[in-house]
Amino acid sequence: MSLLSQEGLKEILQQLECHFTWMLQKEDIDPDELEERIVEQIRFLRKSKVQNYNLLAYLKFLNDKKDEALENLQKAEESVPVEYPGEVEKESLVTWGNYAWVHYHMDNLTESQAYVKKIETICKQLGSESPYKMELPQICCEKGWALLKFGGKYYEKAKENFEKALQKDPENPEFNSGYAITVYRLEDYDAKKCSGKGSSLEPLRIAGKLNPDDVFVVPLLAVKLQETNKVEEGEKYIEEALRKYPDVPYVLRYAAKFYRKKGDVEASLQYLKKALSLTPNSGFLHHQIGICYRTQYLVMKNERKMVDTKSKKNGKYQVKEKMDELIRFSIFHFKKVVEHKTKFIYAYIDLAKMYAEQGELQKADETFQKVFAMSNLTSTEQQQLHFNYGRFQEFNRNSQSVAIKHYFAGLKIEMESIERDKNKYVLKNLMEKKIKKGEIDAEGLGILGFIHQLNGERQEALKAYEGALKIDPENEEYLSAILNLKLSL
Repeated sequence: MSLLSQEGLKEILQQLECHFTWMLQKEDIDPDELEERIVEQIRFLRKSKVQNYNLLAYLKFLNDKKDEALENLQKAEESVPVEYPGEVEKESLVTWGNYAWVHYHMDNLTESQAYVKKIETICKQLGSESPYKMELPQICCEKGWALLKFGGKYYEKAKENFEKALQKDPENPEFNSGYAITVYRLEDYDAKKCSGKGSSLEPLRIAGKLNPDDVFVVPLLAVKLQETNKVEEGEKYIEEALRKYPDVPYVLRYAAKFYRKKGDVEASLQYLKKALSLTPNSGFLHHQIGICYRTQYLVMKNERKMVDTKSKKNGKYQVKEKMDELIRFSIFHFKKVVEHKTKFIYAYIDLAKMYAEQGELQKADETFQKVFAMSNLTSTEQQQLHFNYGRFQEFNRNSQSVAIKHYFAGLKIEMESIERDKNKYVLKNLMEKKIKKGEIDAEGLGILGFIHQLNGERQEALKAYEGALKIDPENEEYLSAILNLKLSL
């Protein structure tokens, strides 16, 4: 192969299967936070070092640390014969692709082309239709893991890649682990779109049988069993995982989640604090600890409402003092999360809600505004944000009009989700209350018309829009909605 021009080389590089061609966008993650998580996995996991070093190299590149990227690619290359002794060449293709891209960006065109040549040689030897890429299940698997780590908007693509890998090798333990974990994450990320609450249960069972020592799959299976009302079976898996791996943070954190959901918040906190001592910068752990303290606070808040008014003043003071302490602890840990996971919008929302509980309404509002200022929020995240800010405006700021605007903004985002349903539910209740009080206006009737339309209640929608148009006869939006509804009847 003669030395190619820069443009000719780039054209070939774009055909390679590696992190640089998988459309992994920097703006969708916090590179420093993800880098920290990958380093933790390299430290605590006995396998997946090739994949983790490859991804770490890509993150170093995104942070403009090209020399460190090359160092991690060297570690990935050295790990291949250890992890995959019989598949060295196939398992090196992604690493070589990453090498080629990093050298290209460093203007080391000769080195870049040398790695392209290595890939081309292997593709030719293995009879690939393309000179520069191969349809290999292990590459689909590595791509799936990378997509999964880049967050919710990549989960569907991750699932597709694990499915492709499983089509070629359905009994492969790693492919099954990746698929099961991805389906579970999808349920968490977008429950509305998943086919039933237990859709990840069977994949997790299969993966658990194939990977009985997996520190992710087995604890996740326990949590999923708990979610599907098989608590005793789930607890057996959690206890077994804790017995085998008492000092692995991933096992500890899922044990904590299990016991928190079981109602044993103190046990949950113990596991979380132990895990935090092993990985002190974990945003996930800080978030879970914050949730635990918030849970304890909300329990006390509800109990306090039911306390007999004749109870001793001194006892009331002690309860108030404890509740204030729990709010402070919760805020402390939620603040730690947003320091480490700067794009984790749910942590910002949790922090804002606790500021509101503390009576720090300005801080709460400022925290919400930080999320509104973020780019690349998913539709579900936007719906969640509008709903929670609407609640804040309605109940903390006593501004029902601003709350309604946000509920409606969340409802108009065309993405079926639990968050959208929440916006619809509270809006419908508010509009119906306004009608009963005789306070309904054109905007309120228009919103009610929109809700009826979403529910497929066309006659009710038409009636609401006609009422809105009667109050605001120049409104083209209401007129257009009426015409469309009449055509559909």
